[in-house]
Amino acid sequence: MLDLNKIKRQIEIVGLCIDNKEGLKPVDLAEMYDCEELTIKRDLQELRSYGIPVHSTKGKGIGLDRRLDAAQIKQLIVQYIGIANSQNAYDRATNLIVKKLKDRSLYIIVTLQRCIERRTAVLIDYVKESDEEERGKEIWPLQIFQSDGYWRVLAMNEGKIKQYHVTKLNQVHETEKKFKRPSQDEIDNMFRYSFKSWVGSDTYNITLQLSEPWISRIKPTQLFESQRITEHANGTATLEATVNSLTEVASWVVSRGKGVKVIAPAELRKQVIEMANGALGNYN
Repeated sequence: MLDLNKIKRQIEIVGLCIDNKEGLKPVDLAEMYDCEELTIKRDLQELRSYGIPVHSTKGKGIGLDRRLDAAQIKQLIVQYIGIANSQNAYDRATNLIVKKLKDRSLYIIVTLQRCIERRTAVLIDYVKESDEEERGKEIWPLQIFQSDGYWRVLAMNEGKIKQYHVTKLNQVHETEKKFKRPSQDEIDNMFRYSFKSWVGSDTYNITLQLSEPWISRIKPTQLFESQRITEHANGTATLEATVNSLTEVASWVVSRGKGVKVIAPAELRKQVIEMANGALGNYN
């Protein structure tokens, strides 16, 4: 079994030495983690074997020979948060899948991921929204992801990109049928314009007008990867972004209340008005 505590410690060592202004040395880390100094030295050796250029220099302490690239940083963050969450936080998506599928949840996740990596089709028995079960449905799995508190698998079915709730998979069967997988860049682009969840490959350019207090609240955050915020002399600001769902943005705008106004597109403005009127109708 993997020593998750060791992996967590090693990632923390990398993070701490990126900005090691205090000159942390192996002996300091040994005291911090209540272990032997030799354990820390072995950690540094293992990290170097993984391609992390971390060294202990006399007089300077532990540091990196070069900056880590974006791919390395993302990989370390994903591993670290995954380990930390499994130990300390409530992971709704994982708890749901384990509660419903029990030990088969691991089998299903592993089978899907193997087929993603091998580019092989999967036959699934899937429970639809109507509780009707589709048996022997062939999908080409592309990526497993979390969205809206559930584990889902993005897949191609009959030439269309779709998503499936993993908790609704009663059976998965790996086949030997190969398929041509889109590039990782193409798959990443499918998520690049998502707001709350992946809902399709269509994109929409939106423009919102912000007033206080929303300018101060939203300006420091990154709601959308593509967002651009422009402040104006009249005390308002404009937020522009590209998204893949007008409905999700409309719901978000309505929930903000006063101070967030839709400028474009007209369809988004229409959805906001309809949602707001519908909510008000509950109190007439």
